[in-house]
Amino acid sequence: MSGTKPERKVGKVVWWNGKLVAPEQATTSVFTHTLHYGLGAFEGVRCYKTADGRLAIFRLKEHTKRLFDSCKILELKIPFSQEDVMQAQLETVRKSGLEQDIYIRPLVYIGDGPLGVFPTFDPPVELAIMTWVWGAYLGKEAKENGARIKVSSFTRGWVNSTMTKAKMTGGYTTGILAKLEVKRSGYDEALLLDTDGYVAEGSGENIFMYRNGVLKTTPLTSILDGITRSSIITIARDLGIPVEEQRFTRDEIYCADEVFFCGTAAEITPIREIDNRQIGEGKPGPITRKISTKLMDTVYGRDPQYKHWLTYL
Repeated sequence: MSGTKPERKVGKVVWWNGKLVAPEQATTSVFTHTLHYGLGAFEGVRCYKTADGRLAIFRLKEHTKRLFDSCKILELKIPFSQEDVMQAQLETVRKSGLEQDIYIRPLVYIGDGPLGVFPTFDPPVELAIMTWVWGAYLGKEAKENGARIKVSSFTRGWVNSTMTKAKMTGGYTTGILAKLEVKRSGYDEALLLDTDGYVAEGSGENIFMYRNGVLKTTPLTSILDGITRSSIITIARDLGIPVEEQRFTRDEIYCADEVFFCGTAAEITPIREIDNRQIGEGKPGPITRKISTKLMDTVYGRDPQYKHWLTYL
């Protein structure tokens, strides 16, 4: 792994505590509480350059509501309304200077205040919104031909341990360790099981499997309530594909016809191999392609069926 700073095409501005500043001005103290203890929340949102040339944010309202829900779980009081934060994301994109597909990252954290695991009942809560260009999350090869994944030795947190419905900063530590583990062994991504040994999710993605004519996905027990996941469930059912939210085991997923990850960053990424076992024909299958085509036609404004999911600038 390289220790060099990655090249990243970022927006010209960061929305930081109510004002737009240059990225180099959006700095915080080394005494920032979240930096020490990991209590913070964030969102990942995609903005697409649609077929008519306009930019549109995918499911802006749902992402913003989940950010506020995460902060409610974590007892973080965002000093802005949901409408303020939606408008802030739109403004940040407008002023970003980026003219292609854009990734948006709202981040809520406790700033420089009392340290220790008790940050007081009224800590200094800050909000930053960043933008950058982010391509295929697991790489172009995985997106086009399918990822090679491995079940990690790390376990997705128990439902009453890490607050699994909050998209919290510290909650991704296990996912990072899992991904480091499998990447060092030559795989693209990790698959985590829950504390009962059932399939949970990837290090940063939800998972679907297609077998015997049914599309299955892990129920909302120990996993994050993914917005792309819910979109896929809607799309699949509207396409006439039976969908079940049901627990399944690692050996069942080995025998699936098709498997794919999904998420804002990953979009839909096919999986061609799990634990050195080929999935289906070892390439993206017809159901995966059908759902992926529908989703991408939606986000690029080519399919009007779900146009209410897009917020145009």
